[in-house]
Amino acid sequence: MDRPLPADPMLQITGAFRRFSDEFALGPIELAIAPEEIICLVGHSGCGKSSLLRLVAGLDRPERGSILLNGVELAGPHTFVEPEERKIGFVFQDYALFPHLTVEDNILFGLRRLPRPEALKRVAGMLDLTGLSALGKRYPHMLSGGEQQRVALARALAPKPAVLLMDEPFSNLDRDLRDRIRQDTIDLLRKTGTTAIIVTHDPEEALSSGDRVVLMNSGLIVQAGTGRDLHDRPVDRYAAEFFCSFNKVPATYRNGSLETAFGSFPCRLDIADGSPAVAFIRPQAITPSHAKDAIAGRIVRRSFRGEIEQIELEIEGADTALVMRTTQANFADGDRIRVAIDPARVLAFAV
Repeated sequence: MDRPLPADPMLQITGAFRRFSDEFALGPIELAIAPEEIICLVGHSGCGKSSLLRLVAGLDRPERGSILLNGVELAGPHTFVEPEERKIGFVFQDYALFPHLTVEDNILFGLRRLPRPEALKRVAGMLDLTGLSALGKRYPHMLSGGEQQRVALARALAPKPAVLLMDEPFSNLDRDLRDRIRQDTIDLLRKTGTTAIIVTHDPEEALSSGDRVVLMNSGLIVQAGTGRDLHDRPVDRYAAEFFCSFNKVPATYRNGSLETAFGSFPCRLDIADGSPAVAFIRPQAITPSHAKDAIAGRIVRRSFRGEIEQIELEIEGADTALVMRTTQANFADGDRIRVAIDPARVLAFAV
């Protein structure tokens, strides 16, 4: 289930709304973020993630609602604090480094209000903290993608922002590098005690990063909670399908159970007995079984995926095929096997 809102949030968004066209509006948004909390804001492209970041950063203004930082209103009916006065850092998707400035000068750019000796000391500290000390005199075009990302992060953290916003900060990196840089970034945010919102469209990245995941769709927050909350206890079909692929099996809801071609599964739905429903069965919830009451099927297709193999099963007496994922690799096309479904991993939704 969703976590309660923080009692003393660092950032509080209340009823924030902004219409962009007749077809799309953002909000109203309700979101509170605790000090030092790392939030992953996730959803399909165009769902409003970046638009929400822009409201928080002050690059856009809500038509209704308010945004407070440490209890101070940044945006509201009669208030609008300019971006440079908000103490909010921003790492853009393309990093937005100044090509004519060295790494040191890029980081120094956001420290112009500090006395120069103090600013230079802060730059040296950020270079050391991000492992860039040997690259301070280089220009952005001389750096790898991962190094450019670290420079952008160092530049954003150098002014010690109250909140750091990161818009798809790892999307331009190769997969192996992306995983490592993401973990290094999370570790650095923890080390510096930074409150952060990280935008991503990658479900795996959202589940594996930060303290809470905030899932958006069509300008609204669908669900917020831990990664395990959203993966294991999605509030609706959209939330379920965003984080996992499923076998979607037609069902009838009766006496507190889903009745399907593959058996009956206990569940709770707020619909009348006899109503149509659908069972969402995870491929990982289907396992080979020697039990007498196991489901009989025939392998019609296999797909090797490294650590697991995906197997499509034609089930005797059923119109619906089942897809399972297993670490057992001793199967062949055409094999007849029996499988069991873990009822605890079956989700139920009304049609």
